[in-house]
Amino acid sequence: MDVLLSDLRARVLMAHVGRKSLYIRGGGTKGFYGLPVDHDAVLDLSPYAGVIDYQPSELVLSARAGTPLAQVEEMLAEQGQMLAFEPPHFSAGATLGGCIATALAGPRRASAGSVGDFVLGVRLLDAQGRVLRFGGEVMKNVAGYDVSRLVAGSLGTLGAILEVSLKVLPRPACETTLRFEMDEATALRRMNAWGGQALPVSATAWCGGCLTVRLSGAQAAIAAARAALGGEALPDEEAQAWWRSLRDHTHPFLAVRSLWRLSLPSVTRPLGLGPTLIEWGGAQRWLSGPVPAQRVRQVAALAGGHATLFRAASVDEARASGVFHPLSTPVAAIHRRLKNEFDPEGVFNPGRMYPDL
Repeated sequence: MDVLLSDLRARVLMAHVGRKSLYIRGGGTKGFYGLPVDHDAVLDLSPYAGVIDYQPSELVLSARAGTPLAQVEEMLAEQGQMLAFEPPHFSAGATLGGCIATALAGPRRASAGSVGDFVLGVRLLDAQGRVLRFGGEVMKNVAGYDVSRLVAGSLGTLGAILEVSLKVLPRPACETTLRFEMDEATALRRMNAWGGQALPVSATAWCGGCLTVRLSGAQAAIAAARAALGGEALPDEEAQAWWRSLRDHTHPFLAVRSLWRLSLPSVTRPLGLGPTLIEWGGAQRWLSGPVPAQRVRQVAALAGGHATLFRAASVDEARASGVFHPLSTPVAAIHRRLKNEFDPEGVFNPGRMYPDL
């Protein structure tokens, strides 16, 4: 690994000196996410793989960026543990580095927390070929600035993630999925009402007149919740397949060429923008098919949220509409200062998030 790291550093230094740009790539499963990058070369991190340390009793795992996400989850499952934010794979080959760089989370995110909530520390290769370490490998480490969480979701624009240390959690002792027939407005009211009660709800999703709810926890707690909520229980295999289809976007509603993701206050009423799939208790809403970007973002902003063109039908659509919600002037200034601090020459993934970053 030392030889591989030396090679990565040398390639970054050459790009820095030659004012060239590098596109950071792992498994390539999330390449659709973000703006297309005009680059001179690819910095492939997939060979830089392997679990460095795993202490099940401490609930901490450290691994290199190129480590397959499936390998990490299999290792955790053997010890009855999991990545609680339920990261999407989208297809075979997903890596741990890509999981952190995109900070995408699955159905459990609303109850468990975001990707950044579980990042304890990272090693980062910066644009000058330096290997920087931020954070630590224990949950109580709070020294210095929390740059490790800042890296989560940065899409490689601040540097190349080399290693990451994560907090992991025990898998639930028991899980049951319930299904209810109801319209969108009723589903939103129910999800918000249940979210304020002491119920073991770990995921919710509404689509096409059906609300699906997953309960996770102790068997007694789930039995009590089932009695209180009612609904039809799904067979375990069918339920697992359903939640995987949401996580990896194999569900027909999500497996489309043009897909918008809206992040909103959970109590926001139905938007009236077309067919919708709702997750996270009402806080995440998906719109599929062609929808005018200006209209989507206007509605999202008025509701107190923001809209992302999660998957564009074409490169032209991504560039014309922009992928991420426009930043306010103060926030844009913070983004530029961060980019300048970590990558002043614009070596890594230039324009991946916003055209001028």
